[in-house]
Amino acid sequence: MSHDLFPRTLTSRDVTLSLHPVDTGAVVMGILNVTPDSFSDGGQYLNLESAVERASNMIAEGATIIDVGGASSRPRGSAYGDGAAVVSPEEESTRVKPVITEISHRFPNVMISIDTWSARVAADAIHAGAHIINDITGLRGDPDMASIAGESGVPVVLMHSVGLPGDMPQQASYGNVTTDVCWALQKSVRVAQAAGCTQIVLDPGIGFGKTTADNMKLIRDTSQLVALGWPVLIGASRKTSIGRVLGSETEPVPVEKRLAGSLAAAGHAVTQGARIVRTHDIQETVDFLKVQSAITSNGNRS
Repeated sequence: MSHDLFPRTLTSRDVTLSLHPVDTGAVVMGILNVTPDSFSDGGQYLNLESAVERASNMIAEGATIIDVGGASSRPRGSAYGDGAAVVSPEEESTRVKPVITEISHRFPNVMISIDTWSARVAADAIHAGAHIINDITGLRGDPDMASIAGESGVPVVLMHSVGLPGDMPQQASYGNVTTDVCWALQKSVRVAQAAGCTQIVLDPGIGFGKTTADNMKLIRDTSQLVALGWPVLIGASRKTSIGRVLGSETEPVPVEKRLAGSLAAAGHAVTQGARIVRTHDIQETVDFLKVQSAITSNGNRS
């Protein structure tokens, strides 16, 4: 399927975002975790001032979506031990609502996504100004999430994962990981469409229930995800699998040394048709994609 057949924009309220930016070839989504325990930046943006300042800096560096999360989703396994504890919807909403309200007020032309699997949190975030629901469970985690997404009319990101928050394994078994992930995402799409969702983005869930080899194969096979007919988001930034490729399975390189590997993963996915790159490192990702786009555009940049 030609990439030109895909939706070329995401629209939410009065904000429209091109999924085919000329300079970079893909939209950059900046990660803003207002949590004490996220694997990479937990505890850095717990107060409103520091969170909004971080959002402002990411926007200045080229992020056009700010993905706000109020509950860590790190899976259990050798990298993170027991994984993330489940946070109540009340606590999660308390963390994200003031941040979303302030960002939407100060930056009305920037899209804000809410990274949550809770329907209540999603509804509160949309009321506060969020434009996109980013559900790491692909609508499996909360039976009310699909209806919230459909009734609100906002775009929804459906991510593949295994298990539910609080008991998400870092590894699972697959016959063929790409085939199995595509099948599961298609199931999530059917649930979303039945609820009235018309703007859907797919995320293969790098690092969620996959081995290092599984994650590398999914990135390599991005074009097969793209062939499902929806925009694809790739989120490999600073993931443990990147650290293991650069180091070893037992001794991955530390988070702060995973930038080059994260860019390599993002770059390949974009050449295969991914339209959104979710990252902690905004400026470096934007710069990388600009040069890659200049190389691959065959002189068609305007």
